[in-house]
Amino acid sequence: MDPSQENAQPDQGLDLSAVRSKNMPAEQGGQAGAGAGAAGGQAGGDPNAVAVPGLVFDVDESTFTSLVAMSDRVPVVIDLWAEWCEPCKQLSPILERVVTSYGGRLVLAKVDVDANPRLQQAFGVQSIPTVVALIKGQPVPLFQSALPEPQVQAYFDELLKLAGENGVTGHAVTGEGEPEPAGPAHPEAEEALAKGDFDTAESLFKAALANSPADEEAKFGLARAGLGRRLIDQEPADLIAAADADPKDVEAAKAAADAEVVSGNAAGAFNRLISLIRTSTGDEKESLRLRVLDLFEVLGADDPAVTKARTALMRALF
Repeated sequence: MDPSQENAQPDQGLDLSAVRSKNMPAEQGGQAGAGAGAAGGQAGGDPNAVAVPGLVFDVDESTFTSLVAMSDRVPVVIDLWAEWCEPCKQLSPILERVVTSYGGRLVLAKVDVDANPRLQQAFGVQSIPTVVALIKGQPVPLFQSALPEPQVQAYFDELLKLAGENGVTGHAVTGEGEPEPAGPAHPEAEEALAKGDFDTAESLFKAALANSPADEEAKFGLARAGLGRRLIDQEPADLIAAADADPKDVEAAKAAADAEVVSGNAAGAFNRLISLIRTSTGDEKESLRLRVLDLFEVLGADDPAVTKARTALMRALF
């Protein structure tokens, strides 16, 4: 559950001049991910719909990374339980009933702590039942012990408010097939991005987000435009060398991480930033966290380096 990135091999470089919509087929866009498994893909043509196997499903250590990726788009409630736990047996049906009543605004992932001790350890669970949530890969403690249904619903109402404040406004849908490829949602912005006109692209994507704050395509494009603008007239090798020479320099580390992402070493970029997060405080720590999240947007939730880094970031912050 604590994937090391020190020995990760660099992947192919990120060519900002060839950026396309992440909904386009891989052979056209070059950046489309392989998907986060059965849980978490886009459903149909609705960019806010998240295809899931069910609104309630089991998860284990091998599938947890796809669950973390899903929490970028829809809040995930996690029920940590065990077969021998009598309060768990009282709470679980209440959780399932309440989650289902929200019609896809939440999903419920069930974790058997006896079968998945590393997940129990990762969440610091001392007793069960324990209910936590994930929003954008970050844990949100909810409650322990069996609660009556009205109290459970009150917790989930507050969770949805928190999710909305953080832009997690997708809805889960079941029974969907593979998403159909779609063209870019913002062709003028995508064209500016491909030409290296990052200021224009950034302006267009910001305008799109002002009209639709949950527009995933615009978030994706804005993150790439920002990365391209930050690296104009910069030599990636020089940025990386400068950060290596002074590992405690936060600004140098952020610039080097940008350079590593475009050079194809996303794992190294995340390792650099998250290692520094562990020893930083205050505004510097927050600026590092925001740069990590920005680079998550650049690469997309399905990128293997992102799924690994989310767990490392969670542990560094909590």
